[in-house]
Amino acid sequence: QVQLVESGGGLVQAGGSLRLSCAASGRIFIGYCMAWFRQAPGKEREFVSAISWMGVTPYYADFAKGRFTVSRNNAENTLSLQMSSLKPEDTAVYYCATMGADQYYSGRYNHTDAMDYWGSGTLVTVSS
Repeated sequence: QVQLVESGGGLVQAGGSLRLSCAASGRIFIGYCMAWFRQAPGKEREFVSAISWMGVTPYYADFAKGRFTVSRNNAENTLSLQMSSLKPEDTAVYYCATMGADQYYSGRYNHTDAMDYWGSGTLVTVSS
């Protein structure tokens, strides 16, 4: 089992920034990949960003490109998402998730059913 705990959410004004973190613990395997998803009220969970074990060439949803930056620290088993130029439509619960390298490199990094473990989420609210 892997436990994921997100933190860093909160209320921010449009145009502001937030940094989300995800701490992983438990039965962690070398080589696992990670992702951020989000779910707005009344909407389906959607992909935000994904990163491989080595952190090279991460993937982003179109809405995240140029505004969000994903990173990870394997020594500390943490995943981060730096978000800037936030918009009211970024309001959502943000989740981190893990997946095997096979899912990541086969292009399924943005599929919710490709994830093995999920955190419980952290709420980001962007006011206009």
